[in-house]
Amino acid sequence: MGIEEIILIALVLLVLFGAKRIPEMMKGIGKGISQFNEEKNATDDKEDEKD
Repeated sequence: MGIEEIILIALVLLVLFGAKRIPEMMKGIGKGISQFNEEKNATDDKEDEKD
């Protein structure tokens, strides 16, 4: 993906959601990724204990 595509996607998001909502959405996505990684690590730890 080139810089032009990234800029285009950013502009579309800005138009659709507005400048105020984008940071809120990114914060929510970041929290979701963090929770996913925590759960994945916890599951991996439990599987290691079984072996």
